[in-house]
Amino acid sequence: MSDGGSEGTPERGGLRAALGGLTTRGRSFLAAGVAAAACSYLLGQADLLRVGLLLAALPLMCVLVLHRTRYRVAGSRTLSPARVPAAAESRVLLRMENISRLPTGVLMLQDRVPYVLGPRPRFILDRVEAGGRREVSYRVRSDLRGRYPLGPLQLRLSDPFGMCELTRSFSAVDTLTVVPRVEPLPAVRLAGEAAGYGDGRQRSLALAGEDDVIPRGYRHGDDLRRIHWRSTARYGELMVRREEQPQRARCTVLLDTRDIAHPGTGPDSAFEWAVAGAASIAVHLLERGFSVRLLTDTGSSVPGPDGAGSFAGGTESADAAGLLLDTLAVVEHSEEDGLSAAYDMLRGGNEGLLVAFFGDLDEEQAAVAGRMRRRSGAAIAFVLDGDAWTRGPGGIRFAGGQVPVAERLRLLQRAGWTALPVAPGDALADLWRTAADRAAATPHGTAEADASETVAGGWS
Repeated sequence: MSDGGSEGTPERGGLRAALGGLTTRGRSFLAAGVAAAACSYLLGQADLLRVGLLLAALPLMCVLVLHRTRYRVAGSRTLSPARVPAAAESRVLLRMENISRLPTGVLMLQDRVPYVLGPRPRFILDRVEAGGRREVSYRVRSDLRGRYPLGPLQLRLSDPFGMCELTRSFSAVDTLTVVPRVEPLPAVRLAGEAAGYGDGRQRSLALAGEDDVIPRGYRHGDDLRRIHWRSTARYGELMVRREEQPQRARCTVLLDTRDIAHPGTGPDSAFEWAVAGAASIAVHLLERGFSVRLLTDTGSSVPGPDGAGSFAGGTESADAAGLLLDTLAVVEHSEEDGLSAAYDMLRGGNEGLLVAFFGDLDEEQAAVAGRMRRRSGAAIAFVLDGDAWTRGPGGIRFAGGQVPVAERLRLLQRAGWTALPVAPGDALADLWRTAADRAAATPHGTAEADASETVAGGWS
């Protein structure tokens, strides 16, 4: 188990299962014994009958002895670590302990692992003394995100003559979580971010929450200096000011998971780049003090379950990063046709910074993305160029986007987005720095004017 706890003793099968464990040698001995007994009857040879009984009895005795063997063996599994980024290795430690008073024979261990993690590891353990312990380890690695079960651990027993082999399984199964690779990003200054990133009127756009000035009734223990005398005179009872709610920087990371928006599959596909990019930016902003929410085109929001009102971060940014990475580890393509569900989850003007990873967009979905801009402070879009991602080595294009990437960028920029194209081989750190430079070079008022002009032109 991942915490090093015991898996317990293996499960035992019935006598019929033990007979099914006869090896080729055991079956051969049994068949030879039956044949010898039949020949002795036909030929009238008593000595041949004794030979046949011996040949047939030996594998059956091995089956009975092996079935009645009561090895008390405890097993455990430890993953170090249990959560790894894609293409990184995790070490699996198997520990076997003989908790009976008798020594064991030769044991073979086999751990079940998914094919994507590599071949099944097998180990041969010599005689384990009473109270003895053996430890073996192996490594697993995956280039693909996901959650992969490890186990159950199987223990194979065999008799000294090789007539029978029985497999007994433990019950515990552990899970290895392979999360997207997180790329370190530079601490750039983006218009619309929190202190240390921007300043003045632009900075306030990414800040969510206002001072709660609504008074409440006096409670025993309240500081008398917080009494709101005007409200006290109005309501006829003591009223106090509520504690001020500090403003906190918020960010929504929008991931377009539509299957029609991301042609191609595999660890080097456009979709996997977008997932890794969303993970990198989410972790980066959490480290910079943001409260971050992950939103997909299906309208699902992490953390949840209340959707639009949930943001992760603050003092527990490490736990928040783990939650977001675990979610991105299992995110898959969706069957959605558009971005309307994600648009509905964005509340007007209270989302702070919006960072989106878009795939192929038609004119209708580009219009929806443009309206999203009005429901956030600053907005950055990484637009994956489907044409470039789906070209073969010889420049042949296997699939393509619905609207040329240049047109998608133009439509998003008119709506006020800081939009950048993404081609194979582009580094997110360089794009992140470029986005900061472009956002700083574009006056906020101009972006708002362009957005208004787009709405007036029929986007809403």
